[in-house]
Amino acid sequence: MFSSLRVRNYRYYFAGQVVSNTGTWMQRIAQDWLVLSLTGSPLAVGITTAMQFLPMLLFGLFGGVLADRMPKRRLLVFTQGAMGLLAAGLAVLTVGGVVTPYYVYAFALLLGLVTVVDNPTRQAFVSEMVGPKDLANAVSLNAANFQTARLVGPAVAGLLIAAVGSGWAFAVNALSFAAVIGGLLAMRESELRPTEPIAREKGQLREGLRYVKERPELLWPMVLAGFIGTFGFNFPTLLSGFAYDTFKVGAGQYGLLNTAMAIGSLTGALLAARRGVPRLRRLVGAALAFGALEVVAAFAPDYWTFALLLMLVGVFGLSFNTSVNSSLQLATDPAMRGRVMGLLVLVFTGGTPIGAPIVGWVTASYGPRLGLLACGLVSAAAAGTVGLVLARSADLRVRFDLHPGRGGRVVAFVPRTAPAAPPTTQRRREITSSPIMPFLHPGWAATSPLAR
Repeated sequence: MFSSLRVRNYRYYFAGQVVSNTGTWMQRIAQDWLVLSLTGSPLAVGITTAMQFLPMLLFGLFGGVLADRMPKRRLLVFTQGAMGLLAAGLAVLTVGGVVTPYYVYAFALLLGLVTVVDNPTRQAFVSEMVGPKDLANAVSLNAANFQTARLVGPAVAGLLIAAVGSGWAFAVNALSFAAVIGGLLAMRESELRPTEPIAREKGQLREGLRYVKERPELLWPMVLAGFIGTFGFNFPTLLSGFAYDTFKVGAGQYGLLNTAMAIGSLTGALLAARRGVPRLRRLVGAALAFGALEVVAAFAPDYWTFALLLMLVGVFGLSFNTSVNSSLQLATDPAMRGRVMGLLVLVFTGGTPIGAPIVGWVTASYGPRLGLLACGLVSAAAAGTVGLVLARSADLRVRFDLHPGRGGRVVAFVPRTAPAAPPTTQRRREITSSPIMPFLHPGWAATSPLAR
């Protein structure tokens, strides 16, 4: 479960992220509370969130290009330092009593612009620290790190806001970036596996898009991530609706719903860390289970049943997140990794400004149950469709066996036509080098990097 922590450089990175992620969650809570206290309007909070995510929607692909053009560790020192300075600036304005909602909007927009470069660079840098063997484990531990901070950060922020105000939460977040920068500077450069930065040329953005388009093992997981990110992950709107309109509970029990989601996500990240290299069929299965559980949760009869189902939704949602991240990185040429991860961040988080208003309208017009039902149906339908497309690309069919026998499966992907004789050496090479081989029986896919 923790195999990548054997790598010294990754241990420094992981420790810095524990501190920084906690500070980031503190700032998220403090920022929303500050805007709400200044305006009294939930709409203003939504505008702040939109300002922070909008740059990713507009410029996400350019961030991936920069990640491929520059040394990633040096670029991360710059982006993390810029984030720390932005947090410090907001802290000074807030503690000084001169902050206005427009200042918060501006800082959220600037933070979003820095994140455009930081996010794909940070994700692509993981492989330079640990290499392909421990990549999936490190991606899962990063997710576990983030979810642990999600449990701790808001609680610390609440105490700090109540005691001394929001401005000091921003100040603590600004200091937390020193841990990340210190960890990056303390790494042994000789133990990194740096990718040679690409020279600046015209057409590199189009080259990245074409690279993904021509590879079904990249394109279709990316499409699935877009649907799930845009429609499946709209929990801030949905959970508040369930708490106040459906179950009519107070702020404390509303907070418990978020905690249940975080506990499930943390569990999913740790379970993913144990599994090692992901297969595409596991990725599709996690997405399908995530959508199906959202559908079931929409009909939860009471508050505690809903909270339990949210934990399971968190498990499979995080399993999908880590699987799609590590599988795309493993299937991508190192020179293209920044652009591919930039596109993943774009489709997964950049869709929030599109999906959130749609889900919010459905929830406001027809109730939170129908809103969550719609999210689950879209996610499950996208997972089923992408799974069938990938299976068809690999010339597979779905087999149902109600009596599978010991070790068998009720549902499995199998070749449409079994070969009459063992394949020749050349044919075996063709089969095992197929990018869709993770769907095949392990005996056929023994040499496929994604299927191991």
